[in-house]
Amino acid sequence: MTPTTYEPQTGFGRKDWVSGRTLGLIMFAGVLMIAMALASPNFLTQETFFSQSRYVALYVLVALAQAVCLAVGDLNLTVGAVGSVTTVALGMLMAPDHAGLSAWVAVPLVFLVGPLAGWLNGLIITRLRIDAFIVTLSMMFVYMGLRSGVSGGNAYTIPEAFWWLGQGGFGGWLPIMLLVVLGMLGGVSFLYGQTVLGRRLLATGSNAEAARLSGINTRRMIICAHVLSGGFSALAAIMWASWSGNAAPQTGDDWLIISFAVAIIGGTGLKGSLISPLGILMGAIIFKLIQHCLVILKINDNYSNTLLGALILLAIVVDRAREHLEIKARAAAK
Repeated sequence: MTPTTYEPQTGFGRKDWVSGRTLGLIMFAGVLMIAMALASPNFLTQETFFSQSRYVALYVLVALAQAVCLAVGDLNLTVGAVGSVTTVALGMLMAPDHAGLSAWVAVPLVFLVGPLAGWLNGLIITRLRIDAFIVTLSMMFVYMGLRSGVSGGNAYTIPEAFWWLGQGGFGGWLPIMLLVVLGMLGGVSFLYGQTVLGRRLLATGSNAEAARLSGINTRRMIICAHVLSGGFSALAAIMWASWSGNAAPQTGDDWLIISFAVAIIGGTGLKGSLISPLGILMGAIIFKLIQHCLVILKINDNYSNTLLGALILLAIVVDRAREHLEIKARAAAK
C-alpha cells in the first residue's frame, strides 16, 4: 500500500466547512453576539468590529501554531516563546537605534526564526525520541531566556512605516490583519483537504504506526508540523509588533493558554488527525466574545483565567460526549 492510498479516519474532509461541529460553533457565536449587542449598545459599531476582529485574527494564528502540532499527535509549548524571540529579533533589525533595516529586508529574515525554531523542536523530538511535552517545555525556557538576555527586558520601537500591517484596513471595517489571516485559513484548508502532504500529516496523527507501515515518513511529518507551527507563531509576532508599534520581549507570554483554548474550542482533536480551519476561526471569535463579555460584565480580571480554563474543560467534555455518541451510533448501525 502506498502513502497516497492510505485513508486514515480523520476529521478533515469535504464536509469540514459545513460539519455539525462547526455549525454548532457558528450558532453559539451568533447567540453570544446577540446577547452582547443587547447588553452593550456600543458593541455593533465600526470601531468595536475593527478592534475585536484584529484580536480574532491574532488568536487564529496563535491557535494554528498549536493545532498543526495537535493534528499529528504532538503539542507545542513554545508557541509564545517563539513569538517573543521573533519579536525581539524584529526589534533589533528594524529599530532606528539598532540595525534600522527596512521592513522589506527585516521581516523575511525575522520570519525564518519561527520555522527554524520549529525545525529544532521537531528534530530533537524525532531524532532523540523524547516526548514532545518534555522537549517543548525545555525549549520554551531556552527561548524565553534568550529573548530576555538579548533584549534586557526592554522593548524596541517599530518604525511607523511598518504599522500599516497591524493598524491598516479598508473602509474602517476590514483590518488588513484579518484579510491576511483569512487567506492563511484558506491555505490551511487546501493543505489538509487537497494535498498529499496534508493527508500524510493527518495520517500520522490518526495512527502513526499504520502510517509508517504504509510508507509515510512519520518523523518527517512531525518535523514539518513543528516547522509550520513556528511559522504561524512568527507571523503572529510580526503582526502584533506592527499593531502595537513596538517589539516587546513580553510578547507571547499569554499565548500558550490562547493557543490551546482556541484550538480546542474550534474542534481540533487532542489525539491527532483532526483540524478544522473554520472551527478555529469560530473558536477565536467565541474566545474573544467571551473575553469582551467579561469586560462588559465588569468581572474581576483575577477570575478571567478561571473562567477560560473552565471553558476549555467544557469544550473537551462536550467533544468526548460527541465522540461517545458517534461510536454508539456506528455500533447501532452495524
